[in-house]
Amino acid sequence: MKVIKVKNVETFVAQLNSKKTDIDSSIVSSIIRDVKKNGDQAVKKYEKKFSKAVIKNIKISQSEINSALKSLSKSQLDSINESKSRLLKTESAIKSILKNKTITNNGVKISKKFIPLNSVGCYIPGGLARYPSSVIMSVTPAKIAGVKRIVVVSPPNSSGKIDPMTIAAAKICGANEIYKTGGVQSIAALAYGTESIPKVDKIVGPGGAFVTEAKFQVSRNVSIDMLAGPTELGIIVDNSTNPTYAALDLISQAEHSNDTFCYVITTSEKIAKQINSILDKIISQIDRKDIVKSSLSKNGFIAICKNNTDLISLANQMAPEHLQIMTRNSEKLASKITSPGLILTGNDSPSSASDYILGSNHILPTNGFGKVRGSLSVLDFMKLNTKVRTSKDGLKKISKSMEILTNSEGLSNHFEAVRGRLK
Repeated sequence: MKVIKVKNVETFVAQLNSKKTDIDSSIVSSIIRDVKKNGDQAVKKYEKKFSKAVIKNIKISQSEINSALKSLSKSQLDSINESKSRLLKTESAIKSILKNKTITNNGVKISKKFIPLNSVGCYIPGGLARYPSSVIMSVTPAKIAGVKRIVVVSPPNSSGKIDPMTIAAAKICGANEIYKTGGVQSIAALAYGTESIPKVDKIVGPGGAFVTEAKFQVSRNVSIDMLAGPTELGIIVDNSTNPTYAALDLISQAEHSNDTFCYVITTSEKIAKQINSILDKIISQIDRKDIVKSSLSKNGFIAICKNNTDLISLANQMAPEHLQIMTRNSEKLASKITSPGLILTGNDSPSSASDYILGSNHILPTNGFGKVRGSLSVLDFMKLNTKVRTSKDGLKKISKSMEILTNSEGLSNHFEAVRGRLK
């Protein structure tokens, strides 16, 4: 990994952002238009083109679900259930906070109620890896929220099949429908509907650059959770950190794909050299080494800051998806850093564990959006419903102020709708 001495934090961040390459959005647009116009036919065409799969029936049948469940060992099923139960406990605690409220004020009654969405589509990545864990992270909070229709889409392999663990996780966590399609075409299908896939009200889930761009483009017509693109991991270390732990954690996230963005922030040149040395030794011996090496050499770096003030500023400005703080007084340092999607403190809180089974959600904001939102949660599957009732006496009490406000905006007919009721 490149070692870079950071002289000015703002300049450094600006240079990193300028190097991010954009994909050709016109390719995404053309696929979306095709699916919108031609439905299933277009979906099947792009599956054949990109996954080499010939798909007859896009929807997973009940017999396919049963077959997937039967093919798994007890330990595999137990692992799905444990991950689900840990996340369920966390998400149920969040939901319990959402209390319905009624506010009355001088003849005006406002009712606030949390209600579940009607339908959601959960995108589950495929391709270079399989992600039953992403099924758990998206379907479980939707089910807890009370969403009536939960749809899962995931790219098939070249044989036209979806990983049995992915299918099993969808069934166990409460999905109503599962479809064999991924990529841009699946996002378009969820947004606009096809003969086989009725459209949904919201699309959630992580994906690569093309899926993220597709979610952005269809967001004019359907709600999305966030732009959750390729994995990001930042690790803050000092000379007390075990460099092997840091190296292993970088590798664990870099193995997702060639476009992951994994880096280290420190004030110590010594630890920077140690981490790089260990990476060199480990990478040649691991699975998926080509992906890891490509990602870390192309996108990774170790930033050496002048002091802790710059270190904190850099972490906040970068706002990575995951930020591990493996230093002395990690909790104190964490209290000054607010922008990452997820903060993990201490030497024994690896981001890889949070991806699966700690009870936190691994669908997290990337590209700096951690500054304005956190992980996917039950909140993403509910809306705040508002109901208002006003008495005639209540209208009288607000009439003078309303007349002044409407006249100031030149919208006098707004007030006339009130005046007419007071005659």
